[in-house]
Order: sequence, then structure tokens, then C-alpha cells
Amino acid sequence: MIHVAFRLEGDVSRIRLPAASPAREGSRLWEHTCFELFVARDGESAYHELNVAPSGEWAIYGFRDYREPALDPRPHQWPIPEISGRRSDEAFDLDVRLVLARLSMAYTEARLRVGLSAVVETTEGGLSYWALRHPRDRPDFHDPNAFALCVEPPAAG
Repeated sequence: MIHVAFRLEGDVSRIRLPAASPAREGSRLWEHTCFELFVARDGESAYHELNVAPSGEWAIYGFRDYREPALDPRPHQWPIPEISGRRSDEAFDLDVRLVLARLSMAYTEARLRVGLSAVVETTEGGLSYWALRHPRDRPDFHDPNAFALCVEPPAAG
């Protein structure tokens, strides 16, 4: 299981945040405020992308290489992430939990490279792009060099 906590701080009234609704699969979530998790085994080019909207919508994509969809992008039913959000005047927090083994058993005992990013839409409709690392002049969350966080496998015990 991976647990990621995203936080937007500032004048939250200027960020377009849809009302929470029951979790459901969505599409094209990156066109509005959206939080993204990318995960790959260290040393491999295949990876998964999870998009989560403040509304509770989510989408999962599988890739065999940089922006190349997996041959069978939905080999099975994707796991449904656990999503909870909290909003105040100064911040918006989104917690996401996902069973990585349901994406790939290869993730269970491997060192992982993780990319965390967000697309933030203002109430005026402008978009900004945030990530742990932007390795290029323009934001590209799929760039393997943007997977800036390394997560060690759980200790055997």
C-alpha cells in the first residue's frame, strides 16, 4: 500500500476545486485541478500513472515506456484508490491510498521511483503545473527524470 498526502496552501478561494462526490473512474482529469502519482520499478521503463481529482474521480494508466501505453492497458480491473479531501480557507489536503500490488506484483519487493505532481486550475481558468522535479524547460510529468523520489522495498521480517 502506498499513502500519499498532497497539500495546496494559499488563497484556496482562487483555486477551482469541485465538490466531493462518491469515488468513480474519470477521464482527462489533468485538464482541471488534479493530483498525480507516477510509479516505476527502479531501472525499468514501464510505469503507472494515477490521477486523482478533488471531486474523488480517479484514473489509472499503464505505460510500457515513456508515454507509450501498455499493450494491454487494462489487463484487469484497476484497484480503486481510497481518496479523502479536506478544505479550509488556507489549504486543501488530499490523501490517497492505493494497493500497488494490484497495479503490478513487481512493485511489492522492489525499489521504486515515484513522481508526484499537480495541475492547479484557478477560478479564472488558468492552469499551473507543479512537481517534485521539472527536468525540462516545460512541464512533462512523464519524463522518467521527474520520478524524483526513491522508495525502498519493505524490510523482510
